[in-house]
Amino acid sequence: MGKRKSRAKPPPKKRMDKLDTVFSCPFCNHGTSVECRIDMKNLIGEAICGICQESFSTTITALSEPIDIYSEWIDECEKVNNPDNNLDEEGA
Repeated sequence: MGKRKSRAKPPPKKRMDKLDTVFSCPFCNHGTSVECRIDMKNLIGEAICGICQESFSTTITALSEPIDIYSEWIDECEKVNNPDNNLDEEGA
């Protein structure tokens, strides 16, 4: 005779932590002053500092998040601040 099968509960689903939507400004270094807005209709992402009014906009995809827009802004700032490194990478 066989044993009865026990009903095993499925493991609990792991919850993903929410990503930030407010960041510190790379120009005025004021914490939590940059707000990212996503316009899915026009596929434009925009990051604006509420203190110094600096802004950055970029094209986005359906999978883009506010952290992606902010990261692109930081990458562009680093490119502008280090022009020597960009010439070496592009020429290689």
